[in-house]
Amino acid sequence: MVILAFPQSTSNFNPTKRFDPFDRSLTHLIALVRYADDFVIGFEHESEARACLDALKERLQKFGLELHPEKTRLLESGRRASDRRDREGREPCETFEFLGFTHSCGKTRKNKRFVLLRRTSRKRLIRTLATIKVKLLRSRHDRVGATGRWLASVTRGWLGYHAVPDNYTRLDQFVIEVTKLWLHQLRRRSQKGRVAWPWERMNRLVDRYLPQPKILHPYPKDRFRARLAARAL
Repeated sequence: MVILAFPQSTSNFNPTKRFDPFDRSLTHLIALVRYADDFVIGFEHESEARACLDALKERLQKFGLELHPEKTRLLESGRRASDRRDREGREPCETFEFLGFTHSCGKTRKNKRFVLLRRTSRKRLIRTLATIKVKLLRSRHDRVGATGRWLASVTRGWLGYHAVPDNYTRLDQFVIEVTKLWLHQLRRRSQKGRVAWPWERMNRLVDRYLPQPKILHPYPKDRFRARLAARAL
């Protein structure tokens, strides 16, 4: 059982001060991931999750805050929940979005073992591409090299964050869409832009400037084992 919690923040909200004591009190949970005031809490039993949700609402009220009604959810997820739903012939576990990723229950292709899939949120992908499109149109008369270096920096940063296992399709999609936007910008520089910029020439430009998609991050369990071996926990 998973709780997704997103408090409605105020300008003087200090998440570290407000949540650190609460974090230390959650001794019966199986997972807690918090980034600023957004967090996911995992429990083995539904009763514990509901009790935590009630306690969380009560604590936030002390600071004049409340949970976001549309973003806070109590849902069933995880290996046991997924296996039980398969046996009962029910629909798959709900998906949820957190830190720019859509999380869903899945299985590996090789041995059909359970895995928590993380895919770049479609909303975030579309929003990022829309921002790049606007900036490209505004700078369509800049030097090609300057635009290429800027796009290389943007693409490298985006790929670095989203390069998690099982997310290669989204990475490849992002590079392809950035390439199309760049080509559209170049072809609008003159009336002969379509002739001056065929795909063959564009592909050479992409090979020179844009980084290629590559999975950079390990699975969470592998990262945990490495940190445990290094005594970083």
